[in-house]
Amino acid sequence: MGENASLETIKGDRSMSQGFVAQYAAEAALQIDGVASLAPSVIVNLKEIAGVVHEGKGVKVVFYENDDGLVSITVYPVVYYGKIIPEVAWSIQERVKADVERFTGLVVESVDVHVCGVVLDDAASDSEEV
Repeated sequence: MGENASLETIKGDRSMSQGFVAQYAAEAALQIDGVASLAPSVIVNLKEIAGVVHEGKGVKVVFYENDDGLVSITVYPVVYYGKIIPEVAWSIQERVKADVERFTGLVVESVDVHVCGVVLDDAASDSEEV
């Protein structure tokens, strides 16, 4: 009975920690060369308008009910113009998977990347003018 109660507590903690995992994933994605920012979802925008602070903007985390410790992550980056998008996406996938698994002990089953836009790199355009 003690072991079963322990599993229930872990599952409860996981459902409460989606924002925690999303924050790790967001920080990992923002470290990738070529990522300008992460695009928050419509739901996040609505929560922020209502005054709710949301961790891990631009990241969606889904825990699997049947498999303890499995998680799926979706990242919504905005990429700098001139970067090779598939390479940036691949780097995001690798970094997010590695960081989330290392810092949380969860198993990342998948990292999906949905590029939401492309922007000019202000720092690069300033250096070209000089």
